Amino acid sequence: MKILIALLIFSGIILFHELGHFLLAKKNGIVVTEFSLGMGPRLLSTKWGGTRYSLKLLPLGGSCAMLGEDTAEESLPGSFNAASVWGRISVVAAGPVFNFILAFVLSVFVVGFAGYDPAEITSVPEGSAAEAAGLQEGDLITEYQGYHIDFGKDLYLYRYLNPLDVNETVHITYERDGVKYETAYQPDVYVRYLLGFNRESADTMEVASLIEGMPLGEAGVKAGDIITGINGVEIPDGAAYDAYLQEHPLSDEPVEITYMRDGLEYETTLTPAQYSTADMGFSYNLVCQKTSGLDIFKYSLYEVKYMIRTTVLSLKELVTGGLGMDDLSGPVGVVDAIGTAYEESKSEGAVMIWVNMLYMAVLLSANLGVMNLLPLPALDGGRLVFLAVEAIRRKPVNRELEGMIHFAGLMFLMALMLVVMYHDIVKIL
Repeated sequence: MKILIALLIFSGIILFHELGHFLLAKKNGIVVTEFSLGMGPRLLSTKWGGTRYSLKLLPLGGSCAMLGEDTAEESLPGSFNAASVWGRISVVAAGPVFNFILAFVLSVFVVGFAGYDPAEITSVPEGSAAEAAGLQEGDLITEYQGYHIDFGKDLYLYRYLNPLDVNETVHITYERDGVKYETAYQPDVYVRYLLGFNRESADTMEVASLIEGMPLGEAGVKAGDIITGINGVEIPDGAAYDAYLQEHPLSDEPVEITYMRDGLEYETTLTPAQYSTADMGFSYNLVCQKTSGLDIFKYSLYEVKYMIRTTVLSLKELVTGGLGMDDLSGPVGVVDAIGTAYEESKSEGAVMIWVNMLYMAVLLSANLGVMNLLPLPALDGGRLVFLAVEAIRRKPVNRELEGMIHFAGLMFLMALMLVVMYHDIVKIL
């Protein structure tokens, strides 16, 4: 069931994207030779009004094939290149635009039922730097470090991608009783001492991974080793480890670590590393509250804006190295994510299942719109680049050269999709 729902959502989003191309092609007198859902061999097809409508074997894509597309043919009536440059720009841009329209329409249903999460301060600890700066419970955060905030999840996203540094000044704009205020303060700094490892789970002392440059890794401990003792005290499990640290917090004093590897016991002495973290000094809301009237449409627009910004910021992290290949997901990963959301929603009832499925559709539709606007060959954004050059030069780029570039881009994207699909399957298994 979950796979069927995932495929329906994925296919519906792609179909709406291609519908944008289709409608604008018809509007500009361009002949659409085939409008299809899916890839590969045809399962069903019918011809009507000069267009073949097809359902294909693999429900992972779609296409709107136009007469003369990617060829040098311009004299043939109804061909893509025979249309005006601005007409062709509208046809190409219509796919991503329709994705944003779909995301907004679906957001209206989601926000209308579930509401939105205002970035409202829920608590300010007494004596914190935030309290000294004037922040109070109930204040609505509208800007954080120059980043505009519409929702609580906006603030969460920014802080996740841009962790607060201990030497950084916090700049906040907030609203109280309809009046906007600005404040700035140095964050609270908490100092801890760490060994530098992650456990397989809270119940075990098996080392899942080591933090680069931290003491345990520098001492020669490896992933898969099992910590068995600290300073002569036996540590049989995670609970014992937590209890030990509660009574004997780590400091800058050396500690003796005992660990097991392949049935053999080893000892090492190391000094925990000092680790300072900055705390902005308040908690904020991430829970949705109901809204009504025109506010539903307003926050639906903000929802689409949030999805677009999330995609753009994620792409930026990929380019700058903040995220890696393991953070990418293709069709297999998307279907798995939708399936996971479906399974987690089942306990909350049928209504919440469909709200969460619609939310996933909003995310995917906005994501597809942004990705297709990237200026890469074979994508809508790459085609728009060539059309923009044509509009400026008042003559087209060599059609055959453009076609070759788009074909090369398509091959690259297919290869990338296979790599991402492989990573998706490995992660799932």
